[in-house]
Amino acid sequence: MTAYWNRLSVGSRAFLVIVPALLVVGAILTVAVALFLPPVLDFVGANLPLARFVAAAAAIIVATIPVAFVIIFMELKVIAAMNLRVGPDRVGPYGSLMSVVHGLKVLSKEDFTPRGVDVPIFTLAPIVVFASIPLTMLVIPFAPGVYGQDFNIALLYFFAMGGMSVVGLMMAGWASFNKYSLLGALRAAAQAISYELPLTLSVVGIIILAGTMSLNSIVQLQAGSFLDWNIWKQPLGFIIFFIAATAEANRTPLDMTEADQELVAGFATEYSGMRFGFFFFAEYVNVFVVSALSAVLFFGGWNAPFNWPFPVTLSLDPGGMGLGLIFLIALAPIVGTIILGLPFWLLSSRVSTLKALVIGFVLFNLLIVGAFLGWAFVSAAWVSGLTWMMLKTFLFVFVFVQMRGTLPRVRVDQLMSFAWKWLLPASLLNIFVTAIAVSILANR
Repeated sequence: MTAYWNRLSVGSRAFLVIVPALLVVGAILTVAVALFLPPVLDFVGANLPLARFVAAAAAIIVATIPVAFVIIFMELKVIAAMNLRVGPDRVGPYGSLMSVVHGLKVLSKEDFTPRGVDVPIFTLAPIVVFASIPLTMLVIPFAPGVYGQDFNIALLYFFAMGGMSVVGLMMAGWASFNKYSLLGALRAAAQAISYELPLTLSVVGIIILAGTMSLNSIVQLQAGSFLDWNIWKQPLGFIIFFIAATAEANRTPLDMTEADQELVAGFATEYSGMRFGFFFFAEYVNVFVVSALSAVLFFGGWNAPFNWPFPVTLSLDPGGMGLGLIFLIALAPIVGTIILGLPFWLLSSRVSTLKALVIGFVLFNLLIVGAFLGWAFVSAAWVSGLTWMMLKTFLFVFVFVQMRGTLPRVRVDQLMSFAWKWLLPASLLNIFVTAIAVSILANR
């Protein structure tokens, strides 16, 4: 037996070891599922609200990572195009994996704790900042039925949870035992006090018009065409909201809390490794959250900008095809690969048969995926709603990125005086005008 084993190749040995191990693991998992799945299903059925909340929270936390990567890559490419550069183009197709490399680089850095810091608060600060992001995303409706939680004070809850990030920045600045960090934290507190007021008051006009703070209800009231969106009813409110949200998200030109030329890195000066990564990720995901809220409040949320003839149902009944379904599954990829790869093989002598077949196979799969997505967009309201919501959200993300590459940073005294002298009076004026207009129309 030993002699036979020694004559085997490495691949054969691996096969003889891995396959039995997989069979044993599969058997154990089957027994475990058979034993524990029924009680788990009974518990979930008896506690559906709790299970839905846990699933929504887990999905939101997991979704923050790809969202941050996409926005980082978008920022790299957009600012590069604005500067007539190519941007990242080596790692992945068109440099699309460069942001993933940045994330891995942050993970590989040493997580260093300087002397003199308040270690518990220094460690908790980035967690508090990052935790405010999924808590705010919990109430944002991305499509019909696609939201974590909806209740009557969802908008108030959003602003309350968003304020937690300022608490985390104050913790980071105070615990770092660094004057630059402390100055950045004090600026964050002053900026939050100044811009939270106009930010909150700018949406009061929408609350007056909608009669509710439920974000789902606000989106539903904007159904129809783009003429029904709140941007036409609250143009001044949107301008105030967008400026104040830019300051709350610490984005250029209002990123005074981490002004590189003045404060090194502000509140994050003493941070490294993954603790700095929490701040870094939170900033980019916060851009997505602010953009999503702008789309929900002023641009119709998941609603299409025109009267879409929903519902349209394309019924597919695979079970009714019988044996034809088996032949379709077996033959369609082969026939599709040959048909799509044949032109490349005929029109170019440099394309070998194998390469033409690979091209045809990739094109066939892309065609199938596109057809499936098109069917889902037409037949499922939540898919089309999610598509429109993402398009609007990333349009605002693009605006934030473009502002970073275009506008200079303002002085801190200009930032503060603009909030108190201009935004706050304008937001109060917007509330009074909206209330008067609603009262006049109601008495007619």
